[in-house]
Amino acid sequence: MGSQEKQISYNTTNTYSTLNTLNEKTRNVWIVFHGIGFLSRYFIKYFSELPKEENYIIAPQAPSKYYLTKDYKHVGASWLTKENRVLETTNVLSYMDNLIAEEKIPSHCQLIVLGFSQGVSIATRWTAKSKINLDQLILYAGGIPDELTPDDFKFLLSGDTKIRLVLGNKDEFITEVRMKIEKEKLDSLFGGKAQLIEFDGGHEIKKDILINLVE
Repeated sequence: MGSQEKQISYNTTNTYSTLNTLNEKTRNVWIVFHGIGFLSRYFIKYFSELPKEENYIIAPQAPSKYYLTKDYKHVGASWLTKENRVLETTNVLSYMDNLIAEEKIPSHCQLIVLGFSQGVSIATRWTAKSKINLDQLILYAGGIPDELTPDDFKFLLSGDTKIRLVLGNKDEFITEVRMKIEKEKLDSLFGGKAQLIEFDGGHEIKKDILINLVE
């Protein structure tokens, strides 16, 4: 008799990182999804030069940890792989719904969702599923999942939500073919509403770009 793969449900706990203080002076709340190989407590440092009183940063933590090198010193994390992707996506989105419920973001704050690299896939999936009211959706150096459709984002197109694709002109992961595919996805999903922002650099977070995204 062959082996069988079974499934169980259980409770689990995950961390996330925050930067600055959420209060009546906060103007912008950022939810920032790191890329593969990051931990949230390190990724959040890229946002340290935003004005502290006006910006509160929430960096969710990808659940799957692993050692980055063979010396077993430095740890990174991944949001998803191709293995059990649908199930793992469900788990991550449930984590995000609980995180947002815990943070209780005030209505006076602008909400900015940013995904970097692999984090783009989670930022877009969570936005599509949660239908959360956003002021900005920033897709930074990453790809949009193929399963998402224009219907998933209709709720964003009737308002003033800004959609931005940020790419380095020397990004080693963005070929001409990949760029063409992502632009076509953007046009299809967001009806030409998305703005392309290119900068001089590679597959990296630029702090000056982040500052310029805040209005």
